[in-house]
Amino acid sequence: MQIKNHLLFDANDKQVTFKATPNKGGIYVPQYLVMHYTAATTAASAISWFLTPIAQASAHLVIAQDGTITQFAPFNVVTWHAGKSEWKGISGLNQFSIGIELVNGGRLRQSGDKWTCPVDRCVVPNDEVMLATHKNESVQSAWHEYDGRQMEVAAVVAATLVQAYNLKDVLGHEDISPIRKSDPGPAFPMSSFRSRAMGRRDETIDEYVTSGELNIRSGPGTTFSTLTTPPLPPATPVVVLKTESTWSFVDVQATVNGVMDLEGWVASKFLVKK
Repeated sequence: MQIKNHLLFDANDKQVTFKATPNKGGIYVPQYLVMHYTAATTAASAISWFLTPIAQASAHLVIAQDGTITQFAPFNVVTWHAGKSEWKGISGLNQFSIGIELVNGGRLRQSGDKWTCPVDRCVVPNDEVMLATHKNESVQSAWHEYDGRQMEVAAVVAATLVQAYNLKDVLGHEDISPIRKSDPGPAFPMSSFRSRAMGRRDETIDEYVTSGELNIRSGPGTTFSTLTTPPLPPATPVVVLKTESTWSFVDVQATVNGVMDLEGWVASKFLVKK
């Protein structure tokens, strides 16, 4: 993908669908990328909402579950996706960030033996539901899992934006508005997504699997606390980010015991090269 005059073009040099939102501000210089979920299960609902003046909301992109992209404003034009927000001394992230909305039902509600999206009341299939505790909360909830096609497209778009605008970081709405917002939520693998977008992962980074059950710890040694109970199961895929003596700091590439986006220290001798 590439960006021309602040508009997104796909791998075939075709501009992605552009629908101009009325909900926008002036020209700015983006510094961050902020990821969101739509809290609805269809792209049509998000697109329609962002085109409605009464919504007073918008984003630069919506990415549907099948990977289809719709752009609403050039990347150098402010959109209204962040609301009241703060990050590292900066207030009002609309003025400093590009916003991407992923079509996803977000936090789900149980209705009998089914899970539904509270906003559009659509039923989410059980195999698209995960139970997890949000990093800013203490109670487990049900969350809509992201589609693999959607995530792959989003990762490519994010990396393209980071390179084009020299962005400082990739954030979640939950990071910049932790009391008000929970998106993109625990179903979104922020750590690995951020690493890929920011160029901290490449083909030279080693990928491994665990040779058996393996404790993952908060530090490089057995005196540090374990991060999950039970341990990582055999054949858990991990990426080694750094090593220290006989220990490796890894990014776990799977959901383990209901936890996504898990990073920690493991004994290097129990890792097998993929």
